[in-house]
Amino acid sequence: MIARSTEVIVALDRELQPPLYAKRGLALVRGEGIWLWDADGRRYLDLMSNYGVNILGHAHPRVTAAIIEQASRLLSCHQSFASDVRAAFLERLLAVAPAGLTRAFLSNSGTEAVEAALKFAWAATGRRRIVAARRGYHGRTLGALAATAEKKYREPFAGLLAEAEHVPYGDIGTLTAALDEHTAAVILEPVQGESGIYPAPDEYLRAARELTRQAGALLIFDEVQTAFRTGAWFACQHAGVTPDLLCVAKGLANGVPIGATLMTEEIAAALPAGVHGSTFGGNPLACAAGLATLETLAVDSLIPHSADVGAHFLRRLRELEHPAVREVRGRGLMLGIELKSRSTPVLKAMQERGLLALPAGTVVVRLLPPLIITREQVDEAVAGIAAALDAA
Repeated sequence: MIARSTEVIVALDRELQPPLYAKRGLALVRGEGIWLWDADGRRYLDLMSNYGVNILGHAHPRVTAAIIEQASRLLSCHQSFASDVRAAFLERLLAVAPAGLTRAFLSNSGTEAVEAALKFAWAATGRRRIVAARRGYHGRTLGALAATAEKKYREPFAGLLAEAEHVPYGDIGTLTAALDEHTAAVILEPVQGESGIYPAPDEYLRAARELTRQAGALLIFDEVQTAFRTGAWFACQHAGVTPDLLCVAKGLANGVPIGATLMTEEIAAALPAGVHGSTFGGNPLACAAGLATLETLAVDSLIPHSADVGAHFLRRLRELEHPAVREVRGRGLMLGIELKSRSTPVLKAMQERGLLALPAGTVVVRLLPPLIITREQVDEAVAGIAAALDAA
């Protein structure tokens, strides 16, 4: 491939795509571990892992080897046929899932995993109404968008979406009042990500479990962003709660597109044959990458590591006591810095200093680093964040 400058690549990127994304003005061409490089050779500390995807960092040797080996054998295998690597991946995934989740539908993304969960809830209950949380984000296809609360995503499609009621996150009383005989499911993120990193109180998740049982509705946890990142395999395990359906994607294959909707035996038994499907879902390449990712998380003890280093990161950020910061919150390596003004100037100042992070809402800097980050790299990141806060 002909080498091109950042300027040329960025210009082509803008010219050849519809204007759907807020562009960062960077052309990333290479990654290794926790580092990324742009087309001009500048290095960046990755504190975003591609929206939480690259949990093992970039070009991880185990995942790379698994991809190369599987690509040389078989790339595609429809789920009407069994696959050796798919079977091994499902065994590994369900072994670490919350107790009681014993089946999995495989797809290609987080939105697809949520879309499947909603369809399965409708099919299993015969009901159509969804209860979701304000500030929640569950994807942008029409089914998942019904559960997503943010108006900017919903308004262009008003009148097309499934019936959904949005209640305050963490409020047991309003959740109780929202449930009735028409409710198919409640869908919640154990930690709200897109809106600003808001961990749910454990008692709220436990109440949601009990209330849905009483109402004959299903409980769906959207762990697309939270899985593996909060110091447990799944964030709902902190509260000891097993949902009826659990959605996971993003970090599941460390960058190879994959989604999974985990479910109980009861839900699986209630689904009519052919109610849903996916041509590319569960393909051998994605499953090989997913298996290598899950094995690495276990062998390298990255779940307890994320709890330890995440607590260090949270403490160091709070110790800054910077006047521009309103609050620092999060769980494990899913952290948010809420500012007293818009986050964009701080994100730009961080990027200028070689740190890449994300917005969440309008005033929160979202930190989703690879789980391989060390305490020393955290300290380097905190120093850069402090400098960016001073400069913004």
